[in-house]
Amino acid sequence: MDDLKKTETVADEKAKVQSAEQAKGAPEADAKPIDPDYPLTHVPKSARRSFFSVAAVLLGITFFSPTMNTGAQIAAAFTFKDLIWISLVGNLILGVYVAANCAIGAKTGLTSAMLSRYTLGTIGSKWVSFLLGGTQIGWYAYVSSYVGQMFAVAFNVPQHAVWFTLFWALVFGVTALWGYEAIEKVAVVAVPALLILVIYIPIVATRAAGGFSALFNVMPTAEMSVATALTAIMGTFASMGTQACNWSRFSKSARAGFWSGFVAFMIGNTIMLAAGVVGGLAYNESDFVVIMMGMGTVVMVMALIILTLNIWTTAHAGAYAWGVAGAEMFNVPNKTPFLIGGLLISIVLAMTGIYAQLINFLVLLGIFIPPIGGVMLGDYFFTYKRSLPRLEHIRFKAIRVGPVLSYVLGTVVAYVTDHFSVGVPPLFGIIVAAVCVPIFNALLPNDRHIVAENAEYV
Repeated sequence: MDDLKKTETVADEKAKVQSAEQAKGAPEADAKPIDPDYPLTHVPKSARRSFFSVAAVLLGITFFSPTMNTGAQIAAAFTFKDLIWISLVGNLILGVYVAANCAIGAKTGLTSAMLSRYTLGTIGSKWVSFLLGGTQIGWYAYVSSYVGQMFAVAFNVPQHAVWFTLFWALVFGVTALWGYEAIEKVAVVAVPALLILVIYIPIVATRAAGGFSALFNVMPTAEMSVATALTAIMGTFASMGTQACNWSRFSKSARAGFWSGFVAFMIGNTIMLAAGVVGGLAYNESDFVVIMMGMGTVVMVMALIILTLNIWTTAHAGAYAWGVAGAEMFNVPNKTPFLIGGLLISIVLAMTGIYAQLINFLVLLGIFIPPIGGVMLGDYFFTYKRSLPRLEHIRFKAIRVGPVLSYVLGTVVAYVTDHFSVGVPPLFGIIVAAVCVPIFNALLPNDRHIVAENAEYV
């Protein structure tokens, strides 16, 4: 490999560790990375987790109570009959998209930020790290505001919501420093507890509406196009779904990664959205916090405890994701400094009114982020034929023009179709970005990274 000058500091480090291990006959598991979550390297087989462990973490992420808020806001604009098919279509697209990303993450053992280096180059990947990490900071700010608002309404002190927001933003951030294991532990408690709540709330809401059949008689009170509704559904997890590799890379196989992602994002998100839809229709209210707090003392207490635990898992995941993205952006094998920096930014956002901008935020995510996943999927299948050279055996170009142009075209298509309310804008963005990859490969044959002749592949 003398002919291959390594440009990645951590790849050099990894190669040296592996060489030393081979000389000593030591197993790979003996190597202790600077960050035990392997933000800049392949997750070794010895660190892989069971299907149920990864699925629990991903379910903890998708069992996301603000999704119920999305459902309530969408419910105000459609009949119940239309809401059923809109929810199923949106979540099916989301589930398949995320599952494909999860399979790639599991097979390669790499984060989405690191995988973006293969697709876009070392400079191009910085945009991905910035966009994905930045959106998670925005989500963290929103969920912190959500919990703050919930406690303020529950204790009838809405004027003090900002202080509840600050408190929970700090608590979520401190525990996020503990990494994957902390997310796993909270998710094990939060997921089954929230499942009980999302079953109980629709039952109470349906009774309040006069029975299940009465929901079909509720007429829309707001306006929203189908394209916007589908974009909002996908936008809820466009960013986290694209970054699902960050957790699925701990799966033992690509198959396990795929199904853990599909179950979590298709089934989990559908359940959460449905709870919000039923609540919104029954109470004719688009703010789900107000709906829950108006259901009586039992639901209010359950909501305060269970939703706080639930949002804790999502806040963990968001902080973890932007920490990993920052580590990739600056080639630092430790996510903690970036996690802390993002936490400070998110606190400022949380205390300045992001809570009221949910749908606008989701639509932006649904336009700009799915094409990133599309171009990465297209590159993985069309360029690398489902087999990537290991990090230590590749010299990355600064930027790969073809995939960058594919992403731009996918984003333009998503934006235009959303603007004119045509079809499913995020899906169009994904497809266009993926299909453009082989086209630009043919037009730009030298737009590839340099790979060592004796490279190992994953």
